[in-house]
Amino acid sequence: MHKTYILRISCPDRVGLVHEITSFFKQYGHNIIEIDQYVDLHQSRFFMRIAFTVESILQPAKTPPGSSMIGEGAPVLAGGGDPLASLRVFMNELNSGTEWDLHAADRPIRTAIFVTKESHCLLDILSRSIDGELPVEIPVIISNHEDLRYIADRFEIPFEYIPVHADTKSAAEIKQLEILKQHNIDLAVLAKYMQILSPSFIDAYRNRLINIHHSFLPAFPGSRPYHSAYYRGVKIIGATSHFVTEELDAGPIIEQDVIRIKHSDSIEDLKRKGKEVEKNVLSRALWYYANRRVMTYGNKTIIF
Repeated sequence: MHKTYILRISCPDRVGLVHEITSFFKQYGHNIIEIDQYVDLHQSRFFMRIAFTVESILQPAKTPPGSSMIGEGAPVLAGGGDPLASLRVFMNELNSGTEWDLHAADRPIRTAIFVTKESHCLLDILSRSIDGELPVEIPVIISNHEDLRYIADRFEIPFEYIPVHADTKSAAEIKQLEILKQHNIDLAVLAKYMQILSPSFIDAYRNRLINIHHSFLPAFPGSRPYHSAYYRGVKIIGATSHFVTEELDAGPIIEQDVIRIKHSDSIEDLKRKGKEVEKNVLSRALWYYANRRVMTYGNKTIIF
């Protein structure tokens, strides 16, 4: 039997990295089914994403005498041993400053959705997850209002109503974090959740909080972006999905898109078109994340 895994690597760049990594996979019989790489020349940083299959019981492939292939002489993995043990050893010794992670490709991302009153992004994510388009599990929906409870009930998903006020914000976030821990949440999606998260909350889910912003950032900040766009006579409007950081709407960008505007479009037309691009951008960002195609470095992302 074969099982698919996804390995992501970030490390200082040097000559021979691709050869060393792929040679290891060849030696141990891991079949690479998808591979992509990128080198940031300004930072001399190497990034790679590999999707590969392994058998439940593996032995290293035979190598010619005198071969200098990485991993030579590693223990034989047979009789039900961990077929990825040598890979973990190899990654830990690959390069000073290496960051890496390894995930089973068939494990869905456990995702909590935060909402307030607008339903379009929530409904889009739920429908795509049910159709199998998004490899996510949604065990809980969290909101600071009761308005969207009926949607959670229809989809038979627990709905946690936690009101947030200036004097109760800290206690509300503590309760929210407890709920995320109880449900073993990997990722939280702010699907038009109209609250600013505290630095302590953000730190607990660093690069695991995805937001959708109602503009092609940076543009038209504030609570009435479509009015600002309308009165400026814009010809496009857009949306941006990004990771949440302490600096408001300035986190690493995952996905963006725009949509054309005509001079005859009303404010309501802009809102309608804006909702369309918002939900599409957020779902695409979630798809990238759920398929382990997003890597962050500094305040930018690499999307494979």
